[in-house]
Amino acid sequence: MEQWKKNLAVLWVGQFLVMAGMTMIVPFLTLYLQSDLGLKGEHETSMWSGFIFAANFVTSFLFQPFWGKLSDRYGRKPMLLRSGFGMAIVMVMMGFATQPWQLLVLRMVNGTISGFNPASVSLVSSTTPKEKIGFAMGTLQSGGIAGTILGPFIGGLMADAVGFRPIFYITGIMMFLASLLSMFIVKERFDKQAAATAAQMTIREGFKRLSRVPQIPALFAATFLIQFAMMSPMTLIPLLVQKLHGTTENLAFYSGFVGSVTGLSNMIASPILGKLSDRIGSEKILGIALVGAAVMFIPQAFAQTVWQLLLARFALGIFLGGLVPSVNSLLRKYAPDGMASRAFGFNSSTLGLGNMVGPITGGILSGWIGIQGLFLLSAVLMFANSIWVYQTLLKRLKVPAKG
Repeated sequence: MEQWKKNLAVLWVGQFLVMAGMTMIVPFLTLYLQSDLGLKGEHETSMWSGFIFAANFVTSFLFQPFWGKLSDRYGRKPMLLRSGFGMAIVMVMMGFATQPWQLLVLRMVNGTISGFNPASVSLVSSTTPKEKIGFAMGTLQSGGIAGTILGPFIGGLMADAVGFRPIFYITGIMMFLASLLSMFIVKERFDKQAAATAAQMTIREGFKRLSRVPQIPALFAATFLIQFAMMSPMTLIPLLVQKLHGTTENLAFYSGFVGSVTGLSNMIASPILGKLSDRIGSEKILGIALVGAAVMFIPQAFAQTVWQLLLARFALGIFLGGLVPSVNSLLRKYAPDGMASRAFGFNSSTLGLGNMVGPITGGILSGWIGIQGLFLLSAVLMFANSIWVYQTLLKRLKVPAKG
């Protein structure tokens, strides 16, 4: 097997294990705070749960550009292993927490050292032949999505079987094994001497240089809007399902099904659209996917039954499957020489920003425009971004990639 295929296979497994491990705690976080960490009352538990859940994204947003800078200097694989082994240790330590503030601090540390996913994307993009990059990005994306979908499901089953604390230990072991696999099998060609002699830029200077390439801000905006559009209505979907379903019978099942079906179609579509992008170009796939995603948000606002909502969200996931892989392929294409990892680091921060801003904004705006209004707002923002992408990427296809 060619080395780039080995890298892709191992890092697909790594993406799956890391994302499954990160999302396993979602179903039982509030219960863990009450049963093991001594919190009482719904308000206190909800407040701590919100802070603890967001803490990971806040520090990740702040530190990803720094790790991207070091990746360009020292290589992608060292950053991959730093993040993987570091998160494994922190995850095990979460199982020993006795106070809510300890879990909060550990989540902040976890976000600070995180970066397995952007390092994986950067490494795969740098070792894969250009004619296969779309397929590789789509396949890698499907691993992370599969972990995100199955993580809460596995976590819920394990919580019933073994209790809460052992899940943190098991998750840490999974992350450790994924990192160990990467350490022995993943290979990267990295010229450390050339990187050491290259002119060093601060994070601020690196962002300025990347921003001068007109395509890159449009790609960052696409990443932010993908996460914003997905996360802003996420916490309100169970309420919408309850309203459409009209009864409490099987409500949890339908809420979970509606929440996960987008990830399911995303996982299926990502490798297919990635392979198609190798034939017709990532710019075209990105443009089509943005418009398609915008259109698919509209029927969600007017759904009258759970099944209509389910079908619209399944179709949305198909178009979302073409967004993230296309963005990653194009970041590699348009990033100046020696700055690809830094571009992926900033893009990861943008993703974290969408994860933070989306739920907060959705909660605030829902009081005025409702969840239906949030779906329409997401559609408008996606349409606006598709116009930006058309102006900066599709109309400039004949312009040389490197600036």
